Amino acid sequence: MGREGEPAHREGERSFTRILRPFAGSLSRRLLVLTILFVMLAEVLIFVPSVANFGLTWIEQRLAAAQIASLALEARPENMVTPALREELLKNAQVYGVALIRDDASRLVLSDDMPPKVDASFDLRDAMAMMLIMDAFETLFSREERVVRVAGEPRFGAGESIEIVFDESPLREAMLRYGKNIFLLSLVISIITAGLVFIVLHYMLVRPMRRLTGNMVAFREDPEDARRVIAPSERDDEIGVAERELALMQREIRATLNQKAHLASLGTAVSKISHDLRNILASAQLISDRIGAVNDPTVQHLAPRLFSSIDRAIDLCAKSLKFGVADEPVPTRRMIALRPLVEEVIEAASRDDDGIDWIADIPSELLADADPDQLFRLLLNLARNASQALTESMATAENPEVRLAARRTHGHVHIDISDNGPGLPRKAQDHLFEPFSGGARSDGTGLGLAIAAELARAHGGHIDLVSTGPGGTTFRICIPDAAAASQECSEVAE
Repeated sequence: MGREGEPAHREGERSFTRILRPFAGSLSRRLLVLTILFVMLAEVLIFVPSVANFGLTWIEQRLAAAQIASLALEARPENMVTPALREELLKNAQVYGVALIRDDASRLVLSDDMPPKVDASFDLRDAMAMMLIMDAFETLFSREERVVRVAGEPRFGAGESIEIVFDESPLREAMLRYGKNIFLLSLVISIITAGLVFIVLHYMLVRPMRRLTGNMVAFREDPEDARRVIAPSERDDEIGVAERELALMQREIRATLNQKAHLASLGTAVSKISHDLRNILASAQLISDRIGAVNDPTVQHLAPRLFSSIDRAIDLCAKSLKFGVADEPVPTRRMIALRPLVEEVIEAASRDDDGIDWIADIPSELLADADPDQLFRLLLNLARNASQALTESMATAENPEVRLAARRTHGHVHIDISDNGPGLPRKAQDHLFEPFSGGARSDGTGLGLAIAAELARAHGGHIDLVSTGPGGTTFRICIPDAAAASQECSEVAE
């Protein structure tokens, strides 16, 4: 962990960002600089052992030349040579002296008359790689002109070992030339490699990322413009996934904005309609009051329900209960008898000539803890949807029927509204309870189901699509009691 409560990888990301801060700028610039640095680092890792190997090869060549010179000396009678020949042999071998160890006896084969003092000694017979690297860099960075003695194994079994004494300056000069050449070659390789890597990564990563960021900036400026939705490429890597997900997100954002614009327009229209409709209903209320005074049994039976319906309509207009503009008020809950409310819903949703058989399978003693007006609207929306589905399929349906059944289970009231219609289309199932998307009819808006779902959620419950198909459709409403509202309905649903 980095800071308290923070993952370690986040701290690592910040540390890497601080390292890159000196290379501030575009992603392309950072990529180019880092590529050159990494290639140069790789060349350094190659340079170190290659310089050590060059020094070892140079010394081995001196050993081989010294051994050849000693063989020429042994070919002479009594190993005697003239001073001029000895100088020539030593000069060709670039050494001051050569000694052979054979049969545990050391013999000086070639030597100057006045050999210089030896400053350092090295044994190549059992030297390790790290030791050779250290010796090579000691020679490379030495400021003194040293005379060194080196012992190695002679070739072709000419003895147990061979030792040479030589001036280290030619070795250091050769190593410096080699190092300079390697450095220049590494620099050229680094630039070429960095350029190639940069070009490849620029076209594979940087340009697509610039396209993504540019599209996001343009989309943010005008998200309602369909032309600013990114057109995903056919790449199957992470960039392609990011493009497709961005396009999907942008389309969803546009759809959401369009939906909100529709809802705002709908709210304005409903506000105007609500104002005028309230005046019309006020006149209807005056007329209904006079009708209620008529002394007729049928009128007296129907008048209370007419008054209740008009009062609900006036109250709905007065409160401007419209989806997407004003929130539904908090339900005023109380225990109510469910069967009379369901019968009133059936009477409001049915018509005398609709040919639909309405069945209320509600126990007379069943009570629901709900706001009666909101529950009435909830049931009426679903009942009218079922009625409309059956009316449209009346030519093919036999004995059209809408059934409202209810039961109480562990502090929850489950109300099932089912019909034997043709079932919901696939589009309505995919966008259930979404306004302007989940309509079952071609001219439907889906607001009925959306409003019903909102009213159910206000009671702490929900609506589920239990089944749909050629045999009919069933919706289930769960309304928990206020004391059980904290418990999910799904936990106790049968």
